[in-house]
Amino acid sequence: MMSLKEILTKLAQDNEPVLLNDGNQDWDANELLEKLSEPRLKTTAHIQAGMYIAEIDPKGYLGRILYRVKEKA
Repeated sequence: MMSLKEILTKLAQDNEPVLLNDGNQDWDANELLEKLSEPRLKTTAHIQAGMYIAEIDPKGYLGRILYRVKEKA
C-alpha cells in the first residue's frame, strides 16, 4: 500500500501524461502535491492505472474513489 503522496510523486516524477479528476475539476499530480494538506497526502491509497486513485479503508478494503485518471489531451 502507498500513501496518496507517494502515488502523486510517482506520477509527477514519471511525467505521466494524465490528469486527475476529483469530480469538480482536472488536476495535474504536481498541483495536488502543492495544494493538498499533509494529513490528506498521508491517506493510504491505491492506484488502478488508467482508471482511478481510491482510498484504502482501515480494514484494507478499497474505499471511496478520490480521483479518476484521464489521459491528457
